[in-house]
Amino acid sequence: MSHHKSREVVLPIRMTPELHAALDALRETWRRDPAAIPRGLSCSQSKEGAFVLVAAESVFVTLPGACVVKGLGAIELIGSEPLFEPGAASKTLVLRDTDEGWRFSVKFVPPIVRERNTK
Repeated sequence: MSHHKSREVVLPIRMTPELHAALDALRETWRRDPAAIPRGLSCSQSKEGAFVLVAAESVFVTLPGACVVKGLGAIELIGSEPLFEPGAASKTLVLRDTDEGWRFSVKFVPPIVRERNTK
């Protein structure tokens, strides 16, 4: 029986001025005082110097067409496909500030399907 490793799916988002301002404020808070970042969120800097925000499963809720992150606000998703499979575990959201703009991705471990007593 093989277990699947985590998957990362990049999804298109619509950047609103409110979301952009909230991300900029969070980045400045992190630079001034890393301990002031709300629990469940972690900030870092990539090798290229880009800001990376990771939200744990405990601080976000997914709704049709949006994802709401506590302390940040709503992220509007473009498209109606589900973020992850039903029964997925270890879900995290990753926002990266790239040269092309903000990149939104979801990391998760797909559910394990066991086939027992099949003949």
